[in-house]
Amino acid sequence: MIELKNNPAGNFFLLAGPCVIEGEEKAMRIAERIVTITEKLQIPYVFKGSYRKANRSRLDSFMGIGDEKALKILQKVHDTFGVPTVTDIHAAEEATMAAEYVDILQIPAFLCRQTDLLVAAAKTGKTINIKKGQFLSPLAMRFAADKVVEAGNRNVMLTERGTTFGYQDLVIDYRGIPEMQTFGFPVILDVTHSLQQPNQTSGVTGGMPQLIETVAKAGVAVGVDGLFIETHE
Repeated sequence: MIELKNNPAGNFFLLAGPCVIEGEEKAMRIAERIVTITEKLQIPYVFKGSYRKANRSRLDSFMGIGDEKALKILQKVHDTFGVPTVTDIHAAEEATMAAEYVDILQIPAFLCRQTDLLVAAAKTGKTINIKKGQFLSPLAMRFAADKVVEAGNRNVMLTERGTTFGYQDLVIDYRGIPEMQTFGFPVILDVTHSLQQPNQTSGVTGGMPQLIETVAKAGVAVGVDGLFIETHE
């Protein structure tokens, strides 16, 4: 598992950063600000940024600035601030490329059952963060984790990101956090994505950002190992 700075016993860790890398200057400013906050509060920190968003609702939605360019920015964040980095991969052939630049490979919720993707990620030796599909029970995530472990990699984290509640909403079942913790891996609560309101007729996902603080506090109260929060300037 990756080494985290500022890791006092019993404290949660934080994965935070922009949805997708939009440029070097913006990524560095966001990282610097969060590093300042987390060092003051002694919270272990991982910088999050997708190098490409492959699952946008509409074809004209922004997907990224170019894979290699974005991955090099993630590497610069790591080198400049000394914090681990995490990014999504969407296909098995992306695993080796992304692993050259980041510390943690993240499996998107929609893809958490894709065996080839999980095995390819596992074989890089990187820590693998698997996001729970909105369509899966917490206990079913054991099988996703097992695919990584059986491919030779025990460095697994699991992320709760809400469960489908009708066509345009998600709900968080906090019982799933201790259930997934019984597998023996760290469990993260994705606060911001859990508050999404997907499948809007505009093709743009909505959400309830006013509840971010409430959901984060509830996750900490339940005993989550880490929080995942997307944040921008």
